Amino acid sequence: MGGTVPASDRFHYMLVGLIGAGNMARALARGWGDPVLVSDGGSGRAAELARELGGEAVDSNVEVADRADLVVLCHKPAQFVDVAQELRGHVKAIASVLGGVKSQELRQEYGVPVFRFMPNTPVEVRRGVLCYSPEGQLDEPLEAQVLELFGRLGTVVTVPERLMDAANAVVGVGPAYHALVVEAQVDAAVRHGVAPGLASRMVAETMAGTAALLERRRYDTLAVRREVTSPGGTTARGLAALDRCGLRSAFQAAFDSVIEWGRA
Repeated sequence: MGGTVPASDRFHYMLVGLIGAGNMARALARGWGDPVLVSDGGSGRAAELARELGGEAVDSNVEVADRADLVVLCHKPAQFVDVAQELRGHVKAIASVLGGVKSQELRQEYGVPVFRFMPNTPVEVRRGVLCYSPEGQLDEPLEAQVLELFGRLGTVVTVPERLMDAANAVVGVGPAYHALVVEAQVDAAVRHGVAPGLASRMVAETMAGTAALLERRRYDTLAVRREVTSPGGTTARGLAALDRCGLRSAFQAAFDSVIEWGRA
């Protein structure tokens, strides 16, 4: 039975192959929830992921490239040249989540359409942020398909290539920072007698609710702070203590450190 595949269904007809089966590969695959082809360097994680999602772990990167419609590079950035030499001539299109590897390098090594993304691990629950650096002269229908695929994982934001390192310092490392902030608040609550499980739930749910409120307030952080801060009240005292202890400067230093590493 013929006919045009509806736009919303096209990705069910695109076979995705993952090169690498580490944390980001697992987060992407779980977010998509569809069977994928996946290979690893012999760690056994590809087989685990295939069993979990009903996909297939294959013996070689080349087999993934030969069979997949879109190959997603999830290996370590240091392996970029070696993997490219292995896969050149076998791939049809590339999506990369490799930190520090620019679109021009991808295009030069592979010679096929390339799509560079910088996602974060909440893609696993389809609440990720995925920074996308568009390439010129791409096949528009193919780009639309790839953006639809990655758009299923959260919010796709367009970021110029020159700002991808800065985007990583916000998005890529952000979940670890937020988890640390939650951990610090839980530790403080436990010190004052709150049970750890209850403290974790209260802090995490407060963070989730605040994120939703910020979205509704069009990301106006000052408005959200003002709504809960009375002059001389408890919130004001807590915010003042955070400023005295250098919260803002600590985040500035962390941002600078990530940027410097990305440019090294």
